[in-house]
Amino acid sequence: MNHISKVITLFIAIWAVSLPTAMAQENVKDDFNPIQTGVNSLNIAPDARGASMGDLGVATDPDANSQYWNPSKYAFAYSRGAASLSYTPWLRKLVNDIFLANVAGYWKLGHNDNQALSASLRYFSLGEVTTNPPGETQSAQTLNPYEMSFDIGYSRKLSEKFSMGVVFRYIYSDLGFSDSYAGDQSTGASAFAADISGYFTTYPIIGRNECQFSWGWNISNIGTKVSYNNGEDPAFLPTNLRLGASFMFPLADYHNLAVSLDLNKLLVPARPRLKDYESADKTELEAEREYNDALEKWENMSPITGIFKSFTDAPGGFKEELREIMWSLGAEYNYNQQFFLRAGYFYENAMKGNRQYFSVGAGFALNVMRLDAAYMMATAQTSPLDQTLRFSLTFDMDGLRDLFGRRK
Repeated sequence: MNHISKVITLFIAIWAVSLPTAMAQENVKDDFNPIQTGVNSLNIAPDARGASMGDLGVATDPDANSQYWNPSKYAFAYSRGAASLSYTPWLRKLVNDIFLANVAGYWKLGHNDNQALSASLRYFSLGEVTTNPPGETQSAQTLNPYEMSFDIGYSRKLSEKFSMGVVFRYIYSDLGFSDSYAGDQSTGASAFAADISGYFTTYPIIGRNECQFSWGWNISNIGTKVSYNNGEDPAFLPTNLRLGASFMFPLADYHNLAVSLDLNKLLVPARPRLKDYESADKTELEAEREYNDALEKWENMSPITGIFKSFTDAPGGFKEELREIMWSLGAEYNYNQQFFLRAGYFYENAMKGNRQYFSVGAGFALNVMRLDAAYMMATAQTSPLDQTLRFSLTFDMDGLRDLFGRRK
């Protein structure tokens, strides 16, 4: 096996994490049809807070990691600025050298706190791959495939209760698709994307208690295709529509509980399959010709056309379109904004990937920093996502400024 095949095999193992479970039965095998995209690491939740609630965050209270979930929330952030560092050992049941590192933060602009500038940098390492040379005279080589992205965003309040945000992102993916033994140099694939989002929050009085109700949306990774193998293998970015709502209510003095729900759908057209064109009234040659025509159209389809196509192109019709919707349900308890307990559940249909897991987490905050941790428990026994850990360390700029101010 050459090194290209090794990288491809590793990449498939990483992203088809539940494929063995989903293909255990013949009827499931026939219907298994996940949406295929490039740079799948863009869909991994970077921070421990959102991950501990079942991978949600489009409508939760703003924090330093809102760049991923909903950047328009920054305009409603309580602090003038914050920065966060997150680390996730990924697929630790399979390998020990794959990880996601993420840095994110924001800073409020002006004196009225109505707008904010934000940025994030993520780096996803696929570990170290040692290649087998095709000839005995060749020495083994080592590859370090990775994916990374850098983005910058701007958010602004449009009213006392509503804000919008926009993010511009540069993406680079280097999976080592080359044949250095033949003299070809390994080149990565670049892409550009943008996010657009909105956030609404209000404080209704229920009984004698002031509660908080929020809802939000985020369309992320709207952009160019990422072209591997010198443009021979273009892939759609994981353009995603996220909708969500959150409701916070006080349990007692200093005790609050928030319950949140997120819905997700990839805005990417389904890749054609030969079996969808086979029927009793067609010859094998006719079915193959129709399939090849459909595959060529899919490969040449523009990302914007693909977004609209993604709502109506499922082979199974409207029923299969509904299967493409993933949902997350989570809760967060906090005591005086200092101690946090979280739990959640993420669901993806078995025919679309079968990622289903519970998550729990906790956090502890001081004036200057907050430490969060999350732990994932997959419901499928064979899932390599089981026992995934995440850690986030957040620094509050207002707290740091007050700390150094007191020292002076």
